[in-house]
Parts: sequence; structure tokens; C-alpha cells
Amino acid sequence: MSTSQRRLILAVASAVGLLALTACTAGPGGSAAPTSTTVPSDQRLENAHPEPPEGRVIGVGTVLDDAGDVALCMGAIMESYPPQCSGVALDDWTWDGVDGSETSGDATWGAYAVYATYDGERLTRTDPPIMLALYDTVAPEDPTGGVEGSTAEDELTRVQDDISARLGTDALMVGTDRGYVWLHVVWDDGTLQDAVDAEYGDDVVVVTSALREID
Repeated sequence: MSTSQRRLILAVASAVGLLALTACTAGPGGSAAPTSTTVPSDQRLENAHPEPPEGRVIGVGTVLDDAGDVALCMGAIMESYPPQCSGVALDDWTWDGVDGSETSGDATWGAYAVYATYDGERLTRTDPPIMLALYDTVAPEDPTGGVEGSTAEDELTRVQDDISARLGTDALMVGTDRGYVWLHVVWDDGTLQDAVDAEYGDDVVVVTSALREID
């Protein structure tokens, strides 16, 4: 496989299921936006814990097996060789009968749609994966209904920086687009959306999940 092909697979794996953002994630240490002082500390964004999904989910990204430690990477991936990423631990994974992988040293990886259960910390594979090249991606429904946001750009930037600093790697992606801050996380059942609404106000931050329920 050529270098350009590897980069294409990694780009697709990290992009599928993510919304296109005009501003990328700001790392910890950026200027923080003032948050609501009326929200109890145990209900603030960094302390909000969504309930895990009850049935199976599907997630798309790069499965990275580093000497037996397997993870599904649904966010940013470093284009090193082998690639590096911070993903969600993936149990019961096997490469037997799975096409589309590449190996270098102790690392094996490939881009797949993965069926699993999720307990809030780890994924457990339930069905054979599908290579992303063969996976018919369904575009996610626009949670804004196509309505542009009305928050000022400087305020969006401050909110984006505050979220990035507080969540760190728990945020797969944070950025601004169409008048909103978009927060992409592994999983949300509405708990994180309620938290950002309470802290920043309605229609300022939109939370989206990388994992999608299928049962």
C-alpha cells in the first residue's frame, strides 16, 4: 500500500461521522470563557456522565492494535508509521478473517465500521467489522435543522477554548461552524447537551456522538 493510500485511509477513518468544522480543536491552556455560576459543580460539563447505551452501537474509525492493546480511534490520528491515536479500548477483537489491515512491528491497524457494546469506558466487539471502503455511510441528521446560530463569533471562540481546556481528550473534536460550537464526543445520551445548555445557554453548543445506536 502506498503512502498516499495510507494517508487517505487514515483521513477517511477520522473524518467519517464527524461534522466539517471551520475551526479546529483548541488545546488546553487557551483563554477560558466564563461559565455559569448558577450550575452546581456536580452538574458542570466535565462532571456530566452520560448513561451507556443499552444495546449495540456502531462506530467508524481506525482500529489500532499495539502489541495486543486494541483501540478504536474515532478522533484525530497522527500520520506516523505506524499511526498513533488516543482511542476507546476495544475488547474481543480478532484479525482472523478481517481484510484491509496493515502491520508494522508490533502494530496492526485498519479502517473499519465496528459493531460493539459500550459500557461508558470500553467497547466490546459483537459482530464482524466492515471495511470502511465497503461501508455505506449514512449522513447524520442535522441537529440544528439547518438553522444558523446567532451567537457572536468571539463568544463562540471563547466557549470553544473553555470546552477544550476542560474536557481535554474526552472531546474528539471541538470547533465552530454556522454560528455554533460543535462538540464531538464518543457518546452522549443528552446529558452532555443538557450540561452545555445550562452553562452556555441554549443554541450555543451542539453535542454530537461518534457512536450510533443500532438496537
